[in-house]
Amino acid sequence: MKIIDAKKASKHENPHGVSVNKLYDTEHAQVMHMELKPGESLKKHSTPTDVCFYILEGEGIVEIGDEQQKVSRDMLIESPAKIPHRLMNEGTDNFRFLVIKAPRQTVPTKML
Repeated sequence: MKIIDAKKASKHENPHGVSVNKLYDTEHAQVMHMELKPGESLKKHSTPTDVCFYILEGEGIVEIGDEQQKVSRDMLIESPAKIPHRLMNEGTDNFRFLVIKAPRQTVPTKML
């Protein structure tokens, strides 16, 4: 059995300049733990594979394509492959979520 503490997992460098910890990374899927502090956001980008976000804590804004919606704890958001998206923390508390990619992407993310 393998157990990973999200706060102690290896840090993952990223073009967004935010806190990312790699929790799970196999040839089939990938799970990252992300935290956006107040005022932080991901840069708009698209991924070559489907992605979903599971909100762990706080509130934020998710933008996928031309749609924006406020999201909060225990919500799951689907983001189809090749559609521009980003998450933003416009609140005063931390915004934590999981990023799940399946299948694992083999082509780099496209920054917009």
